Amino acid sequence: PRYTPLRERHEALGASFTDFGGWQMPVRYTSDLAEHHAVRQSAGLFDISHMAEFLVTGPYAGEFLDYALAGRISAMPVGKAKYSLVLAADGGIIDDVIAYRLADDRFLVIANAGNRGFVDSAFASRVRSFPSIIERQQERAEGEERSFAGFLGDRGVDVEDVSDSFALIAVQGPAAQAILADTEGIDALSVPWGEQKYYAWAQATFRDEPLLIARTGYTGEDGFELLVRADDAAVLWDTLLVAGEPHGLVPAGLAARDTLRLEAGMPLYGHELTTETKPAQAGLGRVVAADKSSFIGKDAVDAAADAPVLVGLVAEGKRAGRAGYGVVDADGAPLGEITSGALSPTLGHPIAMAYVTPSSAEEGTAVFLDVRGTRIPATVTALPFYRRTK
Repeated sequence: PRYTPLRERHEALGASFTDFGGWQMPVRYTSDLAEHHAVRQSAGLFDISHMAEFLVTGPYAGEFLDYALAGRISAMPVGKAKYSLVLAADGGIIDDVIAYRLADDRFLVIANAGNRGFVDSAFASRVRSFPSIIERQQERAEGEERSFAGFLGDRGVDVEDVSDSFALIAVQGPAAQAILADTEGIDALSVPWGEQKYYAWAQATFRDEPLLIARTGYTGEDGFELLVRADDAAVLWDTLLVAGEPHGLVPAGLAARDTLRLEAGMPLYGHELTTETKPAQAGLGRVVAADKSSFIGKDAVDAAADAPVLVGLVAEGKRAGRAGYGVVDADGAPLGEITSGALSPTLGHPIAMAYVTPSSAEEGTAVFLDVRGTRIPATVTALPFYRRTK
């Protein structure tokens, strides 16, 4: 198993560990519920250093990402971030990622830990097939002459897996910005506190070393994700805990992260997203810039009309449906399958995401969860289940 640079900090805090994507990660420190509620009410501190980071550079980095990812990345301004998908040639989802534009010719792509090798392979093969795209673009440009000599070979792009050089720490919750503003050693912000928009990033330093602060997260709350050199991660973690103590900050593990993202209707790779899933089935059709001239998966991105679609389910009582449990109609006929489910700590009733037949996907449709042979009444509902009010 692999460990993040914060392993000793987690052990000292009494964390319980679990395997996640080949990494030993803290699943909880005290109580799943306490950590969940802290994020909703004040703030939680997460180690997400298992995530994978790829640096994409070169004069054609933006155009390459348009080709390699589902979205239109080249149009994104410097300082912004964009959620996107790595699609297979058959339109299935290899991974969901966030791309950050660091400069005109420099992007950071953050991928899921368990898919690091798959994304690395996908990028490598797409770099190899990319020159023909550039050549066609060059042919279409009237009277334009470009030499690719010295431009990273004939590709105009380079992709480097820099995951092992960095750690990623998330501060999530309504008090997140106040905590970061109080954190000693964070200086030289390129965007002042209070002015940084959601899905944007700011450059800063921590104790004079580079720090990237992104206003992104996976909890449904306001929050930030901090990319720091691996060697500086432990000191930053300690400093954040000190700054956060007056604000109610607590370390939080994967269990709370999972119930938080479920309430927020955010998909988890391996559950809601797989190589068998098309974006539109998962409600992610908006992520695909289908009008791009060429991108991997373009010709196969549409799902069949009868393909199962992702819905939210709200159930009665306290028994929650879990991943793999069936969704059935009043006669017990199968309608689909749950991908994620839990008793919602915030809402107090069972919630789930499931893939069901299109005919049973309309909001308000009454269905049943097959919970170990017991049928639990449930209702199809819009996602997300929870949305922050400020």
